[in-house]
Amino acid sequence: MDLSRPARVGALCWLAAAPLFLVANVVTGLGWRQPSYSWVAHNISDLGNVECGIWDSTRPRYVCSPWHPLMNATFLVTALLLVAGLVLAWRALGRGVVVRVAQSMLLLAGVGYALAGAYPADVDENRHFLAALLIMGVGNIGLPLAGLAPRTTVLGRLRILTLAAGLTALVGSVLFFAQQEVGIGLGGMERVAVFPFPVWACCLGAILLATGTRASRDGRAATHPRIPGDAVVAAHEAALVAGAAAVNHRHARPDPARRAQRRPPAGDSR
Repeated sequence: MDLSRPARVGALCWLAAAPLFLVANVVTGLGWRQPSYSWVAHNISDLGNVECGIWDSTRPRYVCSPWHPLMNATFLVTALLLVAGLVLAWRALGRGVVVRVAQSMLLLAGVGYALAGAYPADVDENRHFLAALLIMGVGNIGLPLAGLAPRTTVLGRLRILTLAAGLTALVGSVLFFAQQEVGIGLGGMERVAVFPFPVWACCLGAILLATGTRASRDGRAATHPRIPGDAVVAAHEAALVAGAAAVNHRHARPDPARRAQRRPPAGDSR
């Protein structure tokens, strides 16, 4: 599959989204002091909260994120990368109703990342909750749906990867909204629900770039075939031999004018 330039840029956007988001989670969490940030006890949203204090009446916990601007900016940039990847690689992923519906749902999940960054939980809880629904609800239904795309499409050929990521995210969402920790805490369960989409997009971007580069290289090789070095040498030697033979043949043929001078005149008895 030869990728168009927009699709190649989209794949690069996907490739960058997951590492950026994961690094921001780690770095922002390192800024916490008393208590330190816990991936088990704290939500991802806690990293973006603007104020310090007890947060969440259903699960009270102390939240104080000194580097919250970094996390909220990362939400916005991650949203931009995921949405740009979907838009630019829209046609490269294939056609059909299933593909388009899945793409649209994942697009809404990307918008959810933007809402989460623009409206931290302690600034506008309702809009932040809407962001969570778009990411962990709509997006995590769209992801396994993408795994059901026809096998003739890119998504269909990556069915195992897509279904694995989608079902993991969907199960994580159900358990998180049901407040079921299953030994990893609700903070850990939220990550099971949120991380698969950007990680899947990163893998898909890498696969698209690899297959696109290989297709371009094969196409150039078919258009301009390379001659092996031994064949070049052999062809050169053959040309030299043929040239030398032509020269020898030209010198070996007698000149017609000279032949006529050596021939005795008619009737000459000598």
